[in-house]
Amino acid sequence: MNEGVAVGPGEQVLDLFQGVRLTPTQRRIAHCLVRHAPTAAYLSAAEVAELAGVSQPSVTRFAVALGHDGYPALRRRLRELTAGAPVGAAAGNELQQAVRAEIGNLDHLAAQLGDRDRIAETGRLLAASRPLPVLGLRAAAPLAAYFAYFAAKVHPDVRVLDDGGSLLTDRLEQAAEAGAGALLAFVLPRYPRETLDALREARAAGLTVVAITDSPVSPAGEHADVLLPAAVGARLVFDLHTAPMTLAMVLLQAICDAAPTDTQRRLEAFEASAARRQLFLG
Repeated sequence: MNEGVAVGPGEQVLDLFQGVRLTPTQRRIAHCLVRHAPTAAYLSAAEVAELAGVSQPSVTRFAVALGHDGYPALRRRLRELTAGAPVGAAAGNELQQAVRAEIGNLDHLAAQLGDRDRIAETGRLLAASRPLPVLGLRAAAPLAAYFAYFAAKVHPDVRVLDDGGSLLTDRLEQAAEAGAGALLAFVLPRYPRETLDALREARAAGLTVVAITDSPVSPAGEHADVLLPAAVGARLVFDLHTAPMTLAMVLLQAICDAAPTDTQRRLEAFEASAARRQLFLG
């Protein structure tokens, strides 16, 4: 953990899984514990199983995989990690708490970005992909569109994939045939099955999959070559995507940094075109 950065109970629980190879079912359990910390530390194995959508024996096997004798021992460890973490979070009303939780998510993202080399390498990978397909279905579709709108100003061929169905695989294969080397995917709760299917198809087509998702134990981890986590806020009726959107813009900065001369040329060309067409008031 980085000093000076507020660490929430979810991040503390996440440390339990570092360096452990988890099966897809175990990832679901781990993700459930992270998202529902610290309340999960007081649930029975049956309650965790129901919350994660798995069997109770799977929860027991998960605890053993982490080096514990059984789920009760894992639960004791969870309680130690989350001791003193208030279920209701910071002071203030529920709206203030939701915003403060987002500040915590951004703080955690900032700590992750200490490894600039990884982001720079991913930026170079995406910048070199011609075309660059960008996938986002359902709740993730607006983030894919937002990223693609700006990316198109510095990349010659950005293709947004925001519709599922049988044509999605066609479009992935067409992008690969046209020369694409990578796919950027936004994979956010509640994880559409079509999105995970598309990641499998993308890899089968020879694309390197870069996934922006909400957790290192997200289901996207099984299908992504590069996993970039940014926590999703879950304190309001609908999720807040502040950190994933910020990470998307950081990644776009890395794409720009990968080819600064081309970036400057394309931006200047756009500004000249915008001025000629009087696109903006200011």
